Amino acid sequence: MKNLKIFLIAVVLFSINVSAKNHDPVNPDKPINPVTTQLRNDIVELIGDDCPYEYHKNECTAEVLFTINTKSEIIVLSVHSPNKLAEAYLKSRLNYKKSNYKPVKEGEVFLLPLRMVKE
Repeated sequence: MKNLKIFLIAVVLFSINVSAKNHDPVNPDKPINPVTTQLRNDIVELIGDDCPYEYHKNECTAEVLFTINTKSEIIVLSVHSPNKLAEAYLKSRLNYKKSNYKPVKEGEVFLLPLRMVKE
């Protein structure tokens, strides 16, 4: 009887664990939603020209995962970049900044690949 109770508890815990698994995780390698031209232009204007580059490179790449809230503010969810300075810079320049873009649906997530080159 004791073994049966332990077995049932194990089955219940296992089924809870399986049902809680995230079946569709956010993958930065897979584009979530292409960024519209208007939104991309707003972001390029907000970023500006003075992105911190590594001293031995002439360009910086990054992928920014973000959403737009109901107040038309850009909310940065994550930044993937080999340059750690660029991550902090992009978050400070974009997070909670206003955009002219009106979201089509609430909670829409965008993936923006960036390539910034020294002039």
